[in-house]
Amino acid sequence: MRHFLVLMLAIALVVVGGCAGLSQTEQRTLTGWAAGAAGGALVGAIAGNTGLGAAIGAGTGLLGGFLYGEHQKAEQEAYERGARGIPAGPTTPVMGWPEMKGARQGGTYR
Repeated sequence: MRHFLVLMLAIALVVVGGCAGLSQTEQRTLTGWAAGAAGGALVGAIAGNTGLGAAIGAGTGLLGGFLYGEHQKAEQEAYERGARGIPAGPTTPVMGWPEMKGARQGGTYR
């Protein structure tokens, strides 16, 4: 078990060290994977199956890191849209009842 934990730590260090050219979402995904694998290995060692715990933890951490990265990316994009003054909603005007009635009867559409 000790060799496995040392191997997982070495893999985690290589993964985290190799994040220099990745996007923030990719960095968070890999960090989640490494943290999940380490945590899963620890819980698996206590429960009696280190490998299974590491595999489950790695999958969970990978998914959690990806989802967190996508959430952070969406928040940043919304912030940048707001800072530039771009409206967050639809860009086409919404027609109310008077405009729809006029458009249906051959009136002009605004």
